[in-house]
Amino acid sequence: MIFDAARLSLTNLFAPETRSVFWKTLGFTALVLIGLWFALREVFILYAWPWFAAFFPDLPDWAGWLTLFAAIAASIGLALALALLIAPITALIAGLFLDDVAEVVEKRDYPIDTPGKAMPLAQAIIGSIQFLGVVIVGNIVALFLLFIPGINLIAFFMVNGYLLGREFFEFAAMRFRTPAEARAFRSKHSSTVFLAGLLIACFLAVPIVNLLTPLFAAGLMVHLHKAVSKRDPGFKL
Repeated sequence: MIFDAARLSLTNLFAPETRSVFWKTLGFTALVLIGLWFALREVFILYAWPWFAAFFPDLPDWAGWLTLFAAIAASIGLALALALLIAPITALIAGLFLDDVAEVVEKRDYPIDTPGKAMPLAQAIIGSIQFLGVVIVGNIVALFLLFIPGINLIAFFMVNGYLLGREFFEFAAMRFRTPAEARAFRSKHSSTVFLAGLLIACFLAVPIVNLLTPLFAAGLMVHLHKAVSKRDPGFKL
């Protein structure tokens, strides 16, 4: 069921029907990442670099390699910071484009089913901001765990698998259910949702490809919610 949902979502990434949403999602994600890159760079130049220069005020000519090393380390650090921010960015963009993705998927793959209802814009924005905060906190915890051997990668996948799986599934479910019903339905099928979230986390871990995480995750959870709903048609809150 999960792999079928993932396969259908991957197919939808490049389908003609999703082309408009594809470019909107990709473009917006890239713009946010570029903006964050420059913001992080400016923060480093304003605060971290003066500290380095003050700590090594009179470097001899032969020690110029320290400056080069610091520049390389800073670049790597900025890249890692940006990588850790991809999950929160995905959460934010999901709230803006999930309904666009869901409508395309529902029309393409479930034409005879009753279409879902888009969340009100205010509710979608509030939900995205709330989830953005949760994902940021979760990834800060994962960042600290990165320094513990044997736990670092596991922490990244577990944290993001749980958080992204939970939120994307509830986003998809709320097109057909109240928020309370969506949370209860997700809780009932938490193991399935978590495993699907791990697939999203794996997708998130692939450089360049992870720019499409919001599109892939939204499609995956729309398909998964449809499949789980058919297996559990009598669900009651």
